[in-house]
Amino acid sequence: MEAACTEPPKDRRLREIRRVLAGVLALNLAVAAAKLGYGSLTSSLAMVADGFHSLFDGTSNVIGLLGLTLAARPPDRDHPYGHGKYQTYAAGAIGLLLLATAWKVGSGAWSRLINGSEAPQVTAASFLVMGGTVVVNAVVTLWERRAGRRLRSDILLADAGHTASDLWVSLGVIASLAAVRAGHPAADPLVGLGVAGVIFWTAFGILRECGTTLSDKARIDPDRLCDVARSVPGVLDCHSIRTRGSAAEVYVDLHVQVAPEITVADGHAVADGVERAIRTALDQVVDVVVHVEPHTPGVENRSKSRS
Repeated sequence: MEAACTEPPKDRRLREIRRVLAGVLALNLAVAAAKLGYGSLTSSLAMVADGFHSLFDGTSNVIGLLGLTLAARPPDRDHPYGHGKYQTYAAGAIGLLLLATAWKVGSGAWSRLINGSEAPQVTAASFLVMGGTVVVNAVVTLWERRAGRRLRSDILLADAGHTASDLWVSLGVIASLAAVRAGHPAADPLVGLGVAGVIFWTAFGILRECGTTLSDKARIDPDRLCDVARSVPGVLDCHSIRTRGSAAEVYVDLHVQVAPEITVADGHAVADGVERAIRTALDQVVDVVVHVEPHTPGVENRSKSRS
């Protein structure tokens, strides 16, 4: 009965995430084609490199869609908690792709700075193409980041970070093109090194968030959960509160204390009330396990820190 009530919102959430990723994939491929096409025509190594970086964005979209497909599978005997962590694995793969991109951009820029290279051909059309792709990337980043926060999706937030890194790369390319046109060819590799640093920092943030989920770090303040539990009639206190999961799917277990003289049926009703109260107050909670025990003064202070 409870699963029937919670499954449709989850399905809608995953469907909306897939829709956003599919739209971003189409835009990333269009941006990559523009950069690669014009960069090849003008022999601009910076634009071609930026075009390949945009293709990395498209690759991350495909990984995200694959991760969502796996995450949408219902719980089974081998995965009783479902397959939601596949979203986190996909986000981690995006972070690793960003690290590879940072290395590629940084090592290439360092090589140019040390060994020198032919300056790219800079035309007015170069700025028009790059400017247009910057606008597209900015719109995509804002759209995807807002959707990721609203839907609490690790994949969308990670991919928004990847798209934002592409925006910084494009701005760096524009700056380097302007400097080259002004007679400063060394600006190209210097800007490239700075952009590589930005990409690396973005990857670090994504992988750190993945680590938070995969290491089962506490997701909700235990005092907040205890306040919700205490608001349920019959609950005298609570302790041993633990939470884990992703930002969008949090699992909770806790102990609640009730009057020793109540019946098992009454205790079960109290536990049901606690579960409903927590899921109503915190919509990111997908599962609550409530342990009922007789009230023992002093026990509530022994293990709140375990959360």
